Amino acid sequence: MYLFEGLQHKVSAYLPKKEVDYVRAAYILARDAHDGQTRSSGDPYITHPVAVAGILADMRLDHETIMAALLHDVIEDTDYSKEDLSLAFGETVAELVEGVSKLDKLKFSSKQEAQAENFRKMLMAMVQDIRVILIKLSDRTHNMRTLGALRPDKRRRIALETLEIYSPLAHRLGIHDIKNELEDLGFEAMYPMRHRALKSAVAKARGNRQEIMERTKQDLTSKLKDYDIAGRVLGREKHLYSIYRKMRNKELSFTEVMDIYGFRIIVDSVDNCYRVLGAMHGLYKPIENRFKDYIAIPRTNGYQSLHTSLKGIHGIPVEVQIRTKEMDHLADKGVAAHWVYKQEGEKDNSAQMRANQWMQSLVELQQRASTSVEFIESVKSDLFPHEIYVFTPKGKIVELPMGSTAVDFAYAVHSDVGNTCVGARVDHKNYPLSSPLENGQSIEVITSPRAKPNANWLNFVVSARARSNIRHFLKRQHSNDATSMGNRLLRHALGTIKLDEIPQSDINRVVEETKYESFEDLLANIGMGNEISAMIARRLVGENTEIPDKKSTVAIRGTEGLMLHYSSCCHPIPEDEIVAILSPGRGVVIHQTGCTNIRKLSKEEPQRVLPMQWAEDAQGDFKASLRVEAMNQQGTLAALTGAIASCDSSILNLQTLDRDDNNLVIDIELSTKNRKHFANIMRKIRTIPDLQKVSRHSQNKQK
Repeated sequence: MYLFEGLQHKVSAYLPKKEVDYVRAAYILARDAHDGQTRSSGDPYITHPVAVAGILADMRLDHETIMAALLHDVIEDTDYSKEDLSLAFGETVAELVEGVSKLDKLKFSSKQEAQAENFRKMLMAMVQDIRVILIKLSDRTHNMRTLGALRPDKRRRIALETLEIYSPLAHRLGIHDIKNELEDLGFEAMYPMRHRALKSAVAKARGNRQEIMERTKQDLTSKLKDYDIAGRVLGREKHLYSIYRKMRNKELSFTEVMDIYGFRIIVDSVDNCYRVLGAMHGLYKPIENRFKDYIAIPRTNGYQSLHTSLKGIHGIPVEVQIRTKEMDHLADKGVAAHWVYKQEGEKDNSAQMRANQWMQSLVELQQRASTSVEFIESVKSDLFPHEIYVFTPKGKIVELPMGSTAVDFAYAVHSDVGNTCVGARVDHKNYPLSSPLENGQSIEVITSPRAKPNANWLNFVVSARARSNIRHFLKRQHSNDATSMGNRLLRHALGTIKLDEIPQSDINRVVEETKYESFEDLLANIGMGNEISAMIARRLVGENTEIPDKKSTVAIRGTEGLMLHYSSCCHPIPEDEIVAILSPGRGVVIHQTGCTNIRKLSKEEPQRVLPMQWAEDAQGDFKASLRVEAMNQQGTLAALTGAIASCDSSILNLQTLDRDDNNLVIDIELSTKNRKHFANIMRKIRTIPDLQKVSRHSQNKQK
């Protein structure tokens, strides 16, 4: 039991004796189960789960978490099952162990997909109980501490995964002490020579900095006494990876990074935090635009503090963080602090609440992502901590990743707002949908009930929520379009025989014969050109039944039995000169004859470009684009949308581009029936006052 003594001492400091006995029983089972197993270093395997449990005990986590940490490799590496653990220690511990255990050996098309699937399942287990990720992070921390026993290539792979996934995850959950250790250990394993050089340079610089650190600390402490505020002043040293990242990202020299001195002031109340801020600004001159109030507006992970930068002794920059004792504890332990406060009878902390909100968003991402790799890429874009804060027209704060656009904002408000977004006004001015937002701006989203997401939005949106919603809509739209087209093609192939009158038994028979999951799936494959509508029609009515013909109603001659797509680059409409390109899985894609995107293809593979003609009775709504240049006057946008609506046309997408304060450029996608209808719309628009130019527009001409 000598290996258990250190852990027992830790847990006995805060757990009742009965729960310590449960932990001891879990240790005994784990020790016996792993008997004879060793790690790569040659140490008995039981040393690893004991070390993981010790890290969690330092966070003062509950006995079930400590027990699950001791048992976390038992299901994978021994003969014990989840049911065995459930009988011995209860369902909660068994489920925690299962959530942390490595996953079944599944077959994947690539190593990347296998890693992504494992990580996806880990995150989904975390959604059920966040303690799973606390055990996993502690497991990764101990593995990083003992990385030296592995081959160099394996060390680098694990270190990269740690820096890309696990340390940002710890940061996202507010567990900064683990996040900092994972970053420094990952940095050392990934770049050992850079780590050694930087560590040596920091050690040398530390001696030169000591005098200035002490003088500044004395000044800060003295100022607190002048204001009669009880508080502690601590010197704050940057960890190595933070220094390295700042040097690399901001292209700073080592001297420039080390010339910044950091201090933390811890007081007893929020009121005193703001009093200390005033005192510090009275002591040293504040640096403009370097103040952050994370108390009023906490970070995503619940972190709260006041940050200010000052010009200290000899004009040297001094960074000061001001917070309460509770905020300081939460800054280090984050969501893990929840159980400490829970045990002490206090209310849940904001880190726990925000972590739960984030985990619920993971469920939504998981439902919309089509592959594990896509899901993990979405999550990774949310793991990194840089945010901006903007406002709705009613003053509600919305938090977004750095670089977010009005489209990201629209989806953050609600997926329906994002899906119907056609434009935006920022601080009461028209604002391009693709331009990044800035802190403190007020955003109003302009929507249209007939609008839908644009695939081009994927080129500039930043947030995982926006990206997953756009992809989900486009996939669903493509599937719906294919099903609808397949339905029309099949009805056309049936001639005067009505599809609705065909017995359900015959439909089920054909679905089974063609090995599709449903009739809708069969229709979609007809629409995409994977099945020939005439052959499916023949199967439905029977080989010996004659199908009476009826007049064609397709929009383009010669496309019967194929799915049609109208290109988004040139938006062809009836009466335009057109050509077609055959695209596998999409059917026939129609372009205008002069479209720049097919010129190269026309020269290199002329056999793929087919001249086409519109049917004389081509009907329906077609998408077209126009560009309007006008004076930037109040009411211009309203007059423009009114003119379009009066011509029996709908706006599908609208984007404003400010050239300067006086001129406005607006790109509009709208519905039209043919060239004549489109010309009438343009004539109506030209009657608007202050309008300078209106022209048909295409993606080809944008750049």
